[in-house]
Amino acid sequence: MTKMHINGSESDVVRLFHLDLPPEAVERFTTQAGTGEWPLQYALGARQLRSAFVDVVSIRDLGEMPLSRYLAEAHQLTGDAFAQMRPRIDALKGHVVILPSQAFDHVTQDLSIATPLRWIGTFSEVKASPRGPALRSASARGRTSRPGPETAPRHRGLTYLLIGLGVLALLLLAALFRAG
Repeated sequence: MTKMHINGSESDVVRLFHLDLPPEAVERFTTQAGTGEWPLQYALGARQLRSAFVDVVSIRDLGEMPLSRYLAEAHQLTGDAFAQMRPRIDALKGHVVILPSQAFDHVTQDLSIATPLRWIGTFSEVKASPRGPALRSASARGRTSRPGPETAPRHRGLTYLLIGLGVLALLLLAALFRAG
């Protein structure tokens, strides 16, 4: 049995497990039943697991694509540890379970991995980087919504003009109602 600690604040980490089951038993094992029973969660020893982030892959379905290439493209895995493990990953047969950090719902927990799961490795995803240099213009730094001293007099004059027009319109309406 393999023990593993999941830090609830982790991100950009992917865990790969081999699933040693016959093909006809994979769906029942990896799908959460309507009653809440979920053999995959039990075999991981996980308190919290989000099914939307569980990726179960039949290696046969990848066709000519090696599993390591699928992991690199679909989960953006890179790094020396991943590069060194590629031959071992590509030698796997059957099904694998891929669990990114989000699968654990940001809950700190200790896993006790049991059969039919076998841990293959934990890898880092590529972190997003900005597409260009940092913005340095005055407009990129932002401004407050309050007018500064250089714009206040112009706004004040416009305000007085609008108030005057409103009062004039009310006086005209009052005169029309008295006359009619």
